[in-house]
Amino acid sequence: MTWEIVIGLETHAQLSTASKIFSGASTAFGAAPNTQASAVDLALPGVLPVLNRGAVERAIRFGLAVGGAIAPRSVFARKNYFYPDLPKGYQISQYEAPVVTGGEVAIVVDGEERRVRLTRAHLEEDAGKSLHEDFHGMSGIDLNRAGTPLLEIVTEPDMRSAREAVAYAKALHSLVRWIGICDGNMQEGSFRCDANVSVRRPGAPLGTRCEIKNLNSFRFLEKAIEFEARRQVELIEDGGTVRQETRLWDAQKGETRPMRSKEDAHDYRYFPDPDLLPLAITPASMEAVRATLPELPAAMRARFVEAYGLPPADATTLTASRALADFYEAVVRHAGGEPRACANWVLGELSALLNRLEVEADASPVGPAALAGLVRRVLDGTVSGKAAKDVFAAMAAGEGEADAIIEAKGLRQVSDAGAIEALVGQVLAANAKLVEDYRAGKEKAFNALVGQVMKASQGKANPAQASAILKAKLG
Repeated sequence: MTWEIVIGLETHAQLSTASKIFSGASTAFGAAPNTQASAVDLALPGVLPVLNRGAVERAIRFGLAVGGAIAPRSVFARKNYFYPDLPKGYQISQYEAPVVTGGEVAIVVDGEERRVRLTRAHLEEDAGKSLHEDFHGMSGIDLNRAGTPLLEIVTEPDMRSAREAVAYAKALHSLVRWIGICDGNMQEGSFRCDANVSVRRPGAPLGTRCEIKNLNSFRFLEKAIEFEARRQVELIEDGGTVRQETRLWDAQKGETRPMRSKEDAHDYRYFPDPDLLPLAITPASMEAVRATLPELPAAMRARFVEAYGLPPADATTLTASRALADFYEAVVRHAGGEPRACANWVLGELSALLNRLEVEADASPVGPAALAGLVRRVLDGTVSGKAAKDVFAAMAAGEGEADAIIEAKGLRQVSDAGAIEALVGQVLAANAKLVEDYRAGKEKAFNALVGQVMKASQGKANPAQASAILKAKLG
């Protein structure tokens, strides 16, 4: 009998505010330890938290983007537990009344669109950070992150494979960056996933789940889920039982390992925070946030298919990030149309360049106007498609605009019919055997003759013209 994996994800997205959720301390990354922790973050006696309006607005943006329900009244609660990097002895979060409930995120797996339902998204503060590696026999505590605003996004257990979980995480990562609520920097901890994994026989009740904490890369997320599912199946098949617990991913060993027994909600003794009033969101304030939302990926994807005539797969790739989508539209605008040709260049040479440099489209060394200039020269026959790739490489290396490079390198395509006809005559005279083979019905001989014409022209002859003239000469 087969086993079924059941996966739900909890994602902590650090909200892109300049200050913390309950204090005016900076959220900038990279400061010296404990230099960005205010009296409020440190929970010194007599201090009171003040809610950051920007964090609330970003939570509303997310709720609207996923089609969730925005609560007109939500409540902050104290989640009580002890850890050295939690200065208050509790974490301010939301429990019974979160700011967003419901909604969904669309994912594409094996060319098929599926939807992952969301349970909730709630605001909370981050804890500090324990540093174990830099101290011998001790741990250091850095409270710079304490109080950083987070939106915790919780799914239903809708995913059935590690690949689906990664597709969801990537879609969510793209969305929070698209709507401008999170920078998505996983290396800096701005986007972290916890995976709840269980296994069951198909149709059976849900199994006992284990939570894998703080997965900060898509690769680790996939590997951790796959390992954990195998571990649970082997444990059950060997006669054991799965214990509910929190586990960590050990990237060096490629395995999950126990961290602590998994607490239930009642273990945290949640109760409403007496220092914070309930959060009230009026319809007017919600509509004001809605007015700031950009066109969402699904709507833009549909528009690219309808207005630009792009294949759905191309539209999906172009809208994988807002930077790439905006870049593509700018290329089309500068090129004066030709959306299919522009898409081919953005998805081809440009994307390869971005991958090599490991940068987003908005940091490309070849800008939209420059790329549009090259596309125009391919379309008007000034340069061949093959030579255009050399021009693009030169543009990426900072050698100038397309027109200047074409002239400097002598790459202008020969489109003069008389000149090409003369070359064709020379090739036919020098390749009697190929001519004979073609006339005997061997189609490959024709391609070889075209190749000879291109060679004679040093690659500058217009291939379409060369083929047409050659075919006419051969009769």
